[in-house]
Amino acid sequence: MQPGGQSLKSINEGHIEKRKGEHIRICLQEEVTGVGIRTGLEDYRFKHNALPELSFERIRLDTHWLGEPLRVPLLVSSMTGGTNEAGAINKRLAMAAEERGWAIGLGSMRAALEKEELAATFKIREFAPSIPIIANIGAVQLNYGMGPEACQRAVDLAEANALVLHLNALQEVFQPEGDTDFSGLLVRIEEVCRNVSVPVGVKEVGWGIDAQTAVRLSEAGVAFIDVAGAGGTSWSQVEKYRSSDPVRRQGAEAFAGWGIPTAESLSEVRAALPSIPIVASGGLHNGVDAAKAIALGANLAGFGRSLLPQAAGVNSALSIESLIEQFERIEFELRAAMFGIGAATIAELGSTARLVRT
Repeated sequence: MQPGGQSLKSINEGHIEKRKGEHIRICLQEEVTGVGIRTGLEDYRFKHNALPELSFERIRLDTHWLGEPLRVPLLVSSMTGGTNEAGAINKRLAMAAEERGWAIGLGSMRAALEKEELAATFKIREFAPSIPIIANIGAVQLNYGMGPEACQRAVDLAEANALVLHLNALQEVFQPEGDTDFSGLLVRIEEVCRNVSVPVGVKEVGWGIDAQTAVRLSEAGVAFIDVAGAGGTSWSQVEKYRSSDPVRRQGAEAFAGWGIPTAESLSEVRAALPSIPIVASGGLHNGVDAAKAIALGANLAGFGRSLLPQAAGVNSALSIESLIEQFERIEFELRAAMFGIGAATIAELGSTARLVRT
């Protein structure tokens, strides 16, 4: 016990809830986009097809993900959970995703496993009965007492179709309470892949995954990879705003442009692993970004912080309807980009020769 009768466990739980709330506030109010680095999608353009020879109304966005049908190749990227505010955000995102047929990833579920009353903030299946839900655990927690059984509990709690283990080494370094022992994780990831009842994937949180790492993960049994490249949210920048340590705060500035741009990471991983399902996330904002990502080899395009303001209801005039409208707008832009190159299906978009580097 600590002075005053608090256990280390209760102190840690309080820290997790506080941290989740701070992350939401910082992502909404501060400038946390990487500095001096872009997604790389800006370096590509589609060669326009003036005679697409197809009807816009017949363009199809349906696809498959991990063997299951999906109405659109789009994903709400893992963002939050663990506080009442986060639970409301997850509910709104789930309702919009269900309405439009997107897959949805949950934020790190460590809080739910350590504090039962926080589990409800991750229970979105009642609001999203038909779409894929991806549970989420920080991979480094496998070195801090969590194992396959805890991962399975997260899957069961979320009634999830898949589990993703997130890699956030640099975030943990800059986080005041970070867990920084990443040694020997590949063997532990392999153990989770063998023992959890659903497909297990791995994602970065905004610094990208290189081809060599992706191959090692695939050989360990990982079923899908979310490259989560640089050019969007920088979590060293986020943690800078949380830290009172001047060394960490100043040091974060040196890493504001760190990472593998999303397009580069995606292209590398796809070249090395032609068949593995890939999610492209990290700085995507619209349906043209999604189209470029799919043309570069992604199976799904993931959107995160760009959805957060509407999901958080920052403006009282915004509602679930406006979030659904944002989803619909991204889909429309994706479909329009496909029309503009004469691609009638997602498979045709994925094999197009009309994406050129500028």
